[in-house]
Amino acid sequence: MKMEATGVSKGDWIFHGEFNHTVAYLSDQKKILGFNPFCHKVELTDIDNVYKWHFRVTDPQNNPFDVIFFVEQLEELLVELPAHIEYNDPADLPDEVIQRYTVGKKIRWQHHPAPDNIEDPGKYRFEGKAFADMELRPVDAEKTRVQFDLRIDVCFILYPAFRIVPENILHAMTNAGMSIIMQTSTNKMFHSITKDFDKITKS
Repeated sequence: MKMEATGVSKGDWIFHGEFNHTVAYLSDQKKILGFNPFCHKVELTDIDNVYKWHFRVTDPQNNPFDVIFFVEQLEELLVELPAHIEYNDPADLPDEVIQRYTVGKKIRWQHHPAPDNIEDPGKYRFEGKAFADMELRPVDAEKTRVQFDLRIDVCFILYPAFRIVPENILHAMTNAGMSIIMQTSTNKMFHSITKDFDKITKS
């Protein structure tokens, strides 16, 4: 029996670091996911801006449970224009206007279709989908606010022992458990990043 689970993780932090340095640091998936306790490996693929994540956890029967993600990274400027500036297409805005009214940057992770079939239940290997937004805005010359919103979708094979539990209850329990694990690992990841900044505090 297949079970789909969704986990979410959010955070709002103040990085005690200059804006451009913080953006460059958090744009490096290999670096920041290296602090995630469940991340086994991150590789840049042959597709532009697409990374392969290999996560590994242990299931209730102590089997290694591997989840593979293909994630595209996109970046965009956050521009807030005053009411008197009108435009039909952002591409029509002059560079000097964009530069003047840029208030931050967004780093986006989105699922990219896997080039090959990932699913292999016999080897406890499954495909996941990751979606995230990181909004970064300078607070002052040496501080940057980082708002993080992550969603993970995973489809896996359910053990026979769990099939006696009603599916709706099991689904709710799985989502809740996955979110707790994700939030804990995200908090640990950001706490570990602190060593490369003066400090990171909750916003």
